[in-house]
Amino acid sequence: MVTTVKEFDAQQWVKTRSSLDANESTFLMWQGKIYSFIPGEKRKLLFKILGVSVSRCISTGEDSWDFTSRELTYYLNPETQEILPKWENPWTGQTVPVLHVANNPVQGHFKGKFPAQVEGDTTTFVFDIFPTYPNPLAEDPKFAEYSPYETYQAAELFKLSVPTADLFNSELNSVSQLKLSWDRIGQWLPWMKMGDRAGNLIYSAFGCKVAGLAELPQLLQDEINHRVPLYKQAPKAFSDGEDMTSWLYFQKHFDAYLAGEIFPLPAAEEL
Repeated sequence: MVTTVKEFDAQQWVKTRSSLDANESTFLMWQGKIYSFIPGEKRKLLFKILGVSVSRCISTGEDSWDFTSRELTYYLNPETQEILPKWENPWTGQTVPVLHVANNPVQGHFKGKFPAQVEGDTTTFVFDIFPTYPNPLAEDPKFAEYSPYETYQAAELFKLSVPTADLFNSELNSVSQLKLSWDRIGQWLPWMKMGDRAGNLIYSAFGCKVAGLAELPQLLQDEINHRVPLYKQAPKAFSDGEDMTSWLYFQKHFDAYLAGEIFPLPAAEEL
């Protein structure tokens, strides 16, 4: 089958990633595995993961949108698939609290053209992202055992496939279905307390868009309904300031981490 590369308007990308209806929160969920990748060592399956992004797009006029969202990802026991409150580090022998991902907000701006690959009835948006910036933990000596490297560096490889017809259907605010592939190469997470040990984490995940909170896996529903109801909906407006990341979340809640508290920390619903 012939694959062609076409450019799509920002509006069509908004329908893919979120929704044209600013009053609507859109849920994208994923599941997968995280492996260790250390030179000279066999890989270890460290965690299974289960996560969700709840997003909203707000039109700013002239075919441009503000994107705002919140993200959760849980690190699960790879055998029982239960949420891990603590983790025994196989390299150091230490047991450490697990800081599950609770990034609020994660934002962006959508405008211009978005190239994608069209094959038959399916359009696939491909994003290969290589974030590189100063590690916010590097300058503080108290984080030397957790995240000593000066530069944060990762690779994030996304593929989002949707029905091509949905992109041109003016009656749809959001595509009827979406399949997500997400692979990531990242540094050791600060809470793992790996210090300057060589190696990386390899993430392999897949996911989809779901119709709402009630369509999420039960584990995510339970967590959102009872522990972090803030994630029932996307932020209602774009906010100034930087995006939350696992590194900044660790920095912000380091005392709670040292105290052995259960993460993610409770987060009340936005009124």
